[in-house]
Amino acid sequence: MLNIKDVNRSGEMEVFTRVVNAGTFSEAARQLDMSPSAVSKLIARLETRLGARLLHRSTRRLELTAEGERFNSECLRILELIDSAERDIANVAKPSGLIQVNANLPFGQHCLLPLLPGFFAAYPDITLNIELTDTVVDLLERRADIAIRTGPMKESSLVQRRLGESRLLTVASPEYIARCGQPDNLDELQRHNRLSFGFHRHSQAWVFRGADGQRVEIEPKGNTLVSDGESLRRCALAGLGIARLASFHIQDDLDAGRLVPILQAYDSGETEAIHAVFIGPGQQLPHRVRVFIDFLLDRLAPQLSPQRR
Repeated sequence: MLNIKDVNRSGEMEVFTRVVNAGTFSEAARQLDMSPSAVSKLIARLETRLGARLLHRSTRRLELTAEGERFNSECLRILELIDSAERDIANVAKPSGLIQVNANLPFGQHCLLPLLPGFFAAYPDITLNIELTDTVVDLLERRADIAIRTGPMKESSLVQRRLGESRLLTVASPEYIARCGQPDNLDELQRHNRLSFGFHRHSQAWVFRGADGQRVEIEPKGNTLVSDGESLRRCALAGLGIARLASFHIQDDLDAGRLVPILQAYDSGETEAIHAVFIGPGQQLPHRVRVFIDFLLDRLAPQLSPQRR
């Protein structure tokens, strides 16, 4: 006796609906790359198992019985459900859709945007809507899927994933040094134009290691306050004063000599952490967002290292 567990019912349904659509065993067999006798035997076994005649056979054409009509309709519905389930799984395997991303200007311009060609090559069905601003945004209000934030993270309901960290360096342009001199110690730094931000940060102070090894904080005071990190970098490049910037932000400028590190003997090794933040438990993240975060982690690891420069 045939065990129903051994029956490939979806395969039987596929053959049956193909026979109905083709109109003859021979044409269905040709489409399925089977022999006409194999198709005929499969339909006969199916009718025996169901205990109902599904087809009236004639020399010219096959006709559905009332039971066959009902069975064919149900087979088409079930096969469509199977196809739909497979399409859904394929879409998970190949993530698609829109991701709303918010990032600060320095990270966006110097880290995120250069990675986009590689990301789209790997995930061509994903679309990114990127907003670059140094203003901390409300993810719910902006409908953002993910935000990139630097510096200390406040306690919140947002889920955080650390992307890396970057050393903070005190730098100036060669033009500024030629015009105003280079400070050799922290007392001399107090007499220089120290560029900073016009908005409130967790801490505005620049942290150094004093000659006695103790922590020394110096407030940046100067004639220029800016709204974002990229503007601060441009002011430093223009020779307006001394700035404190993350190494990932100015690595190209350091390599090209457009900016030079100063007071390295007093470097405290201070770093700035960089996080991806998003709403809800990580396991509930849409697949498209998860692959984006994983891509950033993989590609940014060498760049966001505290040992860099």
